[in-house]
Amino acid sequence: MADQEGNAPTDQVQEEKTEETVQQEVPTGDAVKTEEPVAEQTEPVTQTATEVPQQEEEKKEEPTEQKQEEQSQEETGKQEEQTEEKKEEPAVGQTEEKTEDEGQKQENEKVEEQTEAKTEGQTEEKVEEKTEEKVEEQTEAKPDAPEKDKTKESTDIPAPPGTPQHTQQSMGTETEPTKDDHEVDPHATSPRTNLEATATVKIVLMPSGQVVTLACTLGQSLRELKDHFASELKMQFNMIYLMFDGKQANDSLTLADLGVGPNGTIQLELQSTDPVNTPIKTYRPKQEYHMPDVITVRIQGSEDGEGARDVVVEIERATRKKPFIGGYRHKTSGIEFHHASAQTMKKQPPPSTVPKYCRDTQTVEQKHIVQQTTNDMSTQMSKIGVFVSNVPDKLLTPGSYTTADDHHNMILQKIILIQKYYRRWLAKRYVTKLKDDKKDREEFEKQEEIRKKKEKEDRIRKEFERRMNPKSKEDFDLLYHALEKWRVEEMERINQTADGAERKAALCMLLDQETQLISAIGRHKIEADTENKDKRIQQFLSKAAAPKKWKGFDGKSTEMDTPYTIRAKELQDIYNSINMKYLTQDERLDVLLTLKHTVKEHDCKLTQEIIELIDREADLLMRGVRENNLDGLRKRISTLFLQYIKTPTFNPEAAKLLKVPQDPSVLRKNIYFCPSCNQYLPSTDFALSSNSRTVGKCRRCTKIDNDARTRQDFSTFQHMLKSLRKSEEGFKDGSKIAFLLQEQDLRYLVEKIWSGQSILSAWEDLYDLTFVRWDKHQEWSPWNCILLTKDEAASHVKLVDLEEGYGQVFMQKVKQKHTLARNYFSRLPGMAEHVREKANEKSMISGPSVAGQPVPVQSRA
Repeated sequence: MADQEGNAPTDQVQEEKTEETVQQEVPTGDAVKTEEPVAEQTEPVTQTATEVPQQEEEKKEEPTEQKQEEQSQEETGKQEEQTEEKKEEPAVGQTEEKTEDEGQKQENEKVEEQTEAKTEGQTEEKVEEKTEEKVEEQTEAKPDAPEKDKTKESTDIPAPPGTPQHTQQSMGTETEPTKDDHEVDPHATSPRTNLEATATVKIVLMPSGQVVTLACTLGQSLRELKDHFASELKMQFNMIYLMFDGKQANDSLTLADLGVGPNGTIQLELQSTDPVNTPIKTYRPKQEYHMPDVITVRIQGSEDGEGARDVVVEIERATRKKPFIGGYRHKTSGIEFHHASAQTMKKQPPPSTVPKYCRDTQTVEQKHIVQQTTNDMSTQMSKIGVFVSNVPDKLLTPGSYTTADDHHNMILQKIILIQKYYRRWLAKRYVTKLKDDKKDREEFEKQEEIRKKKEKEDRIRKEFERRMNPKSKEDFDLLYHALEKWRVEEMERINQTADGAERKAALCMLLDQETQLISAIGRHKIEADTENKDKRIQQFLSKAAAPKKWKGFDGKSTEMDTPYTIRAKELQDIYNSINMKYLTQDERLDVLLTLKHTVKEHDCKLTQEIIELIDREADLLMRGVRENNLDGLRKRISTLFLQYIKTPTFNPEAAKLLKVPQDPSVLRKNIYFCPSCNQYLPSTDFALSSNSRTVGKCRRCTKIDNDARTRQDFSTFQHMLKSLRKSEEGFKDGSKIAFLLQEQDLRYLVEKIWSGQSILSAWEDLYDLTFVRWDKHQEWSPWNCILLTKDEAASHVKLVDLEEGYGQVFMQKVKQKHTLARNYFSRLPGMAEHVREKANEKSMISGPSVAGQPVPVQSRA
């Protein structure tokens, strides 16, 4: 580098140890390259990093000049070999006596020889002459350079002859030769200096003397250079400082402030504040990878290895910037990865040999335009000297003239005619639609009538089936209700038709018939109890053996078997096995053996008795006793084993299914006394009606009293209450009152308040009646309901304005019934608190407010 050699005193002496001058990336983002010793370099070159791509383009465009440069470099190398052979090797003593002037003269002689061998233009020769003058000036100005500076070696030393020269690894900077002569003073300053221009900065690492070359902008400060070297050398920022002209430079100064001009060179020294403890380490630049111009690719042939061939691939240097076609960023490290772009061009299809023609050139665009052309006419008529025959002439008579009013009237008549036919079409379509709607309505009503008739028949058939084969409590209530209804009708008939002794005889006969019917109902009850007992036992075993179930976040059910449920499942299988009929003797013995091994796990009085009975049955089976004689023994085994299953010690899952809790302390909570059966029962066994003042009888005693005296059937009201609660659940607004009412309360509301019929149609069939909300925006309550049929209820829910739909008179009638219901049901326990909460709401229907009184509860035992 011409300017670098002229300005840097450390590059004047050449010795055996070479020091690398490296160009690295600086914080400003300028491109930096590593300077390496170049073989057969005939002259120092100054080149900026931004001009390297231009140099490569010039090399591609001008291969002739490159060949001339290579020839000149070869000639220069030969001359250097001849010069080195003529030179005598100095002795050891003579080397020490060399002065700085002699070394400078030898270097100047080499520069002159390299300059004469150069075949380039006048611009390069003038630059070299100026460089030599600057070298001489600096040599005269500094004759007494320190000895340690002589030991430093520049990276611009020519390599020995015969070493191949790599043009891509040349010096970091070079000025592009131009036709114009420019004299540049690198130390000259100008008030209009471009801070974006680049300059070469040589950093000398002390005390090792390693030289690092950077390409920086003139506006870059010394603080940025210190930050860069602190990060590269892994040292603290305050542990290093820069020296310029033997003085410590301020960090806020820029390169332009130090007097560096565009494309100029400056040398700075980097020293450590504590060279003993924290010396500056040797700088090791990163080696860059250079892609070769030509690579050889081996293409594999068949699987046997035959047919393999080598293909020479030439690498094309991209002359354009790599396009950004996307990429991704690593979430952890933050490194960005860009997608690669292919440098090979798309294969073009071979040109077609078939001639092709463009359609636009062989077709003619046509356009038709109507034009009115002038036509000259002449009229021939008779005159003197001319005769024209009138035989072919025709006589034309003019018609009636149509005025503008007549024309408009004609248009109006046509419009009226069109409107008439259009309106006729609309009317026909409307009538057709009405006919279709009427037909659909009639079909719908017919289907509804058939459906209702079928539902009624099914209900009657089920009711008849319930009466013939009663199984549940509701079925027997229905039988007793029918018996009481029959008895009342017979009593009325006897009282109306008979008198005196005849009446007494008829009443005795009626009593005998009633006794027989009650006895028949009792027999049915015994059979139903037997069947229901087996069902209850199977239901108990199934609940104990059922796995744990729950719903997950996705709505799917999950089942899990625990050791307790598995134990309950095993006991259930054994119980079903010992109750099976028509088993062979071997199968029965296997079942008994399994049962014996199961109960032997626990030693107690119950298990000992079961084992004794099992041994007895096995002995009788071996003796050949008939199975009919073993029914009692087998029933005893089944009963005892069921008791074994219901014991929580042997079956832990049975603990939560037993009515009597295992913890005695639980028995002291919510226990009340029944005065009818003289038993202490939990609160759930007592029914609480709206007119209750005390706890009263338990459910069982109430049922016995109903079967013996009143014989009322609440199945219809139970069905109605179930339908009401289901509809209230659909609103999802937290309705509570519908779930507080009992069958007796609903019966009073239907029969006493609403007279057992629909308020609109007076329909009396309770199976067709249902309760709905009067105001659908408030929760259901006895003072916010209406009794309608199912069809009327569906229409009532769709109403938006009640006053507009029913009228003022009907609404007053409904409000009166709401007032009666409020006065009665406000005394229901739990209802009074709800009434007090709703008393102050504006939406509450106006009426007398009754505050319920708390029901006195009998003291606990």
